[in-house]
Parts: sequence; structure tokens; C-alpha cells
Amino acid sequence: MAVLPIRPTPFFANKNQAFWNLQLGGWGGAAMLRAMSALANGQPPDRLVIILIATITGFSLSLILAVVYGQLIKQRPLVTWGATALVLVFATGVYAFIDSWVLQVAGAATDGNFVKLFVGMYFIDLTLLGAWSALYYAINFFLQVEEQADRLERLEAQATSAQLAMLRYQLNPHFLFNTLNSISTLVLLKQSETANAMLTRLSSFLRHTLVTQPGGKVTVAQEVETLQLYLGIEQMRFEERLRTTFRVEPQAAGARLPAMLLQPLVENAIKYGVSPQEEGAEISIVAQVVGPRLRVTVSDTGPGMTMNNIEDGLPAVRPTHARRDSTGVGLTNIRDRLAQAYGEEHRFEIRSPESGGFSVLIELPYETEEQDEALSAPQAAPAQQGARTQKPSAPPAVLPSSLPPKAHQTT
Repeated sequence: MAVLPIRPTPFFANKNQAFWNLQLGGWGGAAMLRAMSALANGQPPDRLVIILIATITGFSLSLILAVVYGQLIKQRPLVTWGATALVLVFATGVYAFIDSWVLQVAGAATDGNFVKLFVGMYFIDLTLLGAWSALYYAINFFLQVEEQADRLERLEAQATSAQLAMLRYQLNPHFLFNTLNSISTLVLLKQSETANAMLTRLSSFLRHTLVTQPGGKVTVAQEVETLQLYLGIEQMRFEERLRTTFRVEPQAAGARLPAMLLQPLVENAIKYGVSPQEEGAEISIVAQVVGPRLRVTVSDTGPGMTMNNIEDGLPAVRPTHARRDSTGVGLTNIRDRLAQAYGEEHRFEIRSPESGGFSVLIELPYETEEQDEALSAPQAAPAQQGARTQKPSAPPAVLPSSLPPKAHQTT
């Protein structure tokens, strides 16, 4: 049975409870320290009653100060610190007056002069209330900084999610335009059955892609299922010119990666590897686990790629002579998505040797659906829990293409 990790509750998660815990602990500790000091100095036991009265007085005054400081902390700095100093001076005077009066009534004062006793107690009580005031402001300013940091983190997460959604949404119009253009060609050629079949597969593909959230993650098995739906559409255009191979390790099948990450790579391979060659090309998708990382490679046996027009920042291994120029929009899009999702914890390389062919290698931290659920379960809202993607069963080590039957070639 899976056991969720224990997450300690932050001390200031409940600010009201934290305040009372600090109040009771702080004043209780001060009373205990003064009581131990009195007993160590051989003072009579009735001195403990005086200490108790002084502690209750300080505790009560600090509650009033908390209310006043709670209003002052929201003001401008000059008003806050000026008013705090005045309030602290007045509260300390009240505290010292009560302490001096109790000492005189109890006969514990060595000097009968009330003014001298008041001045002596004033500096002692000023130290105590001053330390309490400093601690109050320090904790509240710390909580304000933490709250601002949390708000900034949420805003950054929302911005990242929005950018990931934008990057993914850039893919759909491009793919949709190409597919509708092919369907239009089939209609002009009066191949209505083929056009209808392509529309049906396009509908299935779009419905499948809408299930996942724009910035969400899916398993490798789910991503492969999406690719097979997409390749089913392209297979109707290229027939035997388009050959595909899937090699997915069982352990890699359950690993998670950003949704629709591989489709632009396969589309790029079809456009620049299969389409320009009469004999077509073979596209291979390999997913494997290497140590603590997931490695996915998408390669084709096309003519390769010239690196002259590749945008700066896209890592290339070796240039080649044959491949046509590419705008690099799809590669740049994937690079940006990986940078947003993983920061420096990813690897993205394009390789095109002189002998031809083109491949893209991606390495990500190995994450499984169980790990994500275990980490997010204590914090996830019920609405978010209902939006989780259903986990499929793991595919075999080598996945068949499972593409539709061949149809008449159209261009």
C-alpha cells in the first residue's frame, strides 16, 4: 500500500494559533526565568506571587500592544515607528507603575522612595516590552515578505503556465492548416472516401489532444498513442513512403513528459525527411531510461539538414550538406517549452551527420505518475484531482505502428 509522505505543518500556517503559542511560551519562559533567579538568590517564596502578577501584567499589556501595532504596521514607515515609540514609552510607564506599586504594597522594595523604584523598574520593563515589540514587528515583516514571495511565485507559475499554453497552441494551427490543405486536395481530386477517412482521423486526433491540459504532462505511452493518431493521418498521404518504428522500454512507457512534445518533431521529420525524397524515409522514436533520466530520440533517414539558418541557441552536433533550409520554428518552440518546464535540468540536441539523416535527442528527469500524485496529493484541490489524466496500461517493449491501411497516394 502506498504511503503518502508526511509533510509538517508550517508554524505560521495558522497565524492566530501561532500568536497565542508565542505569547504563552514567551511570557511563561520569562516568568520561569525570573522565578528560578529569585529562588537561586534566596528570596522568600512570596516573591513568586509578585513575579506572577508582573507576568500577568506584561501579558495583558502585550495583548493591547498587539492590537495597536497591528494597525500601525499598515501605515507609512515614519508614522509606524514614531507612533510605536510613543506607545511603547507609555505602555512601559504603565507596566513600571504597576510593578512598583505591587512591590511597595508587598513590602518587597528595599527603598521606600517610589520614584526611584519606578525609574529602576521602568528600564527593566522597557527591556522586556521593547524585546517583545521588536519580535512582534520582525515576525510580521517576515510573514509579509513570505506572503509577497508566495504571491510572486504564484504569478510566475501562472505566467509559465500561460507561456506553455501559448507555445503548445502555436502547434495546432500549423498542423491543422497542413491537414486541411491535404483534405482540400483530396476533395478537388474527388477522392471523397479518402477525404472523409482523413477528416475522421483528424477529428479523433484533435479530440485526443483536447483531453490533456496545455501545460500538463502525459506518459510516454499516451504521447505515443497521440503520435500514432497523427501518423494515421499522414500515412494516407505518403503510403509506403512513410515508415515508422517505435521502440519504447517498459520502464520508459510510464515516464512523464510535456504533452504534445514529440508531435512537432515527427511532423518536422515528415516535412523535411519523407516529403522531399521519392523513396520517402523511416522515422524512429526511441524512449529509454538512462540512470535517473528519460531519453527520447526522434530520428529520420532523410537528407539531413543545413545549419546555416538555424537560430542561435539550438545545439547542433555536426552540419550536413543536403537537407533543405528550415525555419527552425518547431525546434525553437520545443526548446522554449523544455526551458520553461525544466530549466537547466534538461538536454536538447539536434544531430545531422554528413552521411545524412536527422535526429533530435531529449533528456528529462525521470518522473512517473505515481511520484507526481504522491507529491501533489496533500496540496491538490478537489477540482485539480478530478482533472488528472487517466493512466494507460504500459505498452510492450516494441510498439507496432498500428497505422491505417494504405490508400491511394495524393500530393
